[in-house]
Amino acid sequence: MPEGFKETEIGPIPVDWNVVPVSNLARVKYGKAKPKQEGTIPAVGSGGIYAWVNEALVDFPTLVIGRKGTAGRAWLMDRPCWPSDTTFYLEWAQGVDIHFLFGYLTLNPLSGEHAKTTLPSLARPDLENYLVPLPSLPEQRRIAHALGTIQQAIAAQDDLITAAREVKRSLMQRLFTYGPSAEPALTKETEFGIVPEHWEIVPLETCAFVQTGATKGRKLGDSRTVNMPYLRVANVQDGYLDLSEVKHIQIRESEIERYSLQSGDVVLTEGGDFDKLGRGFIWCGQIPNCTHQNHIFAVRPNRERLLPEYLAYLVQSDYGKSYFLTVAHRTTHLACINKMKLQAFPTLVAALDEQERIASLLSVADRKIEAEEQRKAALQALFKTMLHQLMTGQIRLGNGWDSPKERF
Repeated sequence: MPEGFKETEIGPIPVDWNVVPVSNLARVKYGKAKPKQEGTIPAVGSGGIYAWVNEALVDFPTLVIGRKGTAGRAWLMDRPCWPSDTTFYLEWAQGVDIHFLFGYLTLNPLSGEHAKTTLPSLARPDLENYLVPLPSLPEQRRIAHALGTIQQAIAAQDDLITAAREVKRSLMQRLFTYGPSAEPALTKETEFGIVPEHWEIVPLETCAFVQTGATKGRKLGDSRTVNMPYLRVANVQDGYLDLSEVKHIQIRESEIERYSLQSGDVVLTEGGDFDKLGRGFIWCGQIPNCTHQNHIFAVRPNRERLLPEYLAYLVQSDYGKSYFLTVAHRTTHLACINKMKLQAFPTLVAALDEQERIASLLSVADRKIEAEEQRKAALQALFKTMLHQLMTGQIRLGNGWDSPKERF
């Protein structure tokens, strides 16, 4: 046991901290069915805010905890709200910094998985008897203030990312409307937007080869097979690849060449949610010997006419999105395109030097977005580390971290 710590039911904590059940700090109350009339008061369910109503059930800062469904998930509400009938809320019995308690419940959430039903649920005694560490109120406030400072930095970083994405979107609109020259080009009207007059418009199949992907679960017979990593729609985000989870697929050895991605391929999504339709990104061999699923196309441009980097940005543009949404098969929430419609994409073919300038300018915007996202990821990692170390007393904060305002 480290010096200055003691062993407790929830693990080692500083000797001057206590361990108490939630019932010592607050009365656990049931939420109620929300009013029917709409308004400006948030109604909070197990999954967070889900409606806005005309009156508040709770007019003080509270924690709303999921009772059914997302059982055990805590939501901090520092304004009047209406906890729904699938939740509990806390009515304070003694002074506590709710931001501190929220931090602990975020780090160590309650679970409803033990419930003997198909739907995870939490009983009131589970929450009332849940043990939490309790430093002095001034130290609670210092911990909450430190964590809040990091969260504010993350929120500010989100604003910077949003601004950088808007700069890229505006730059795309300008480049694909007037071209990359300082002097705007003469324009012409098309079905999918205004474009430079001197650019050629041709079907994609005339300047690129389109390859469909391998289908998972198909019968392969007695053929010799190999296990290959493959891209899914979930991996292709808007302008970048998320390779945090890559799955594998069995394909025939005879199909390896057909389905293997090549460096310089533009991978495009077949569909899904409207915002996933036609997402494109350059494949640069990020994963060796990788293929793609049947819901992703691999487009291999003829580089004498069409640069992959330029094509990837074109399909991301308002012009590209307008085409895909126009020709897609659509349901209430989903949309998809087939190979024929992708091959028919009316591709804007600029001179190669113009394509190069457009791709170069937009890659600068992408690098800015990537840098801001990396800063956000670093802040999130810092928050996760500090949350654990502060809530377990591994880091103690002096008076310099006192919050400028008192919080109940």
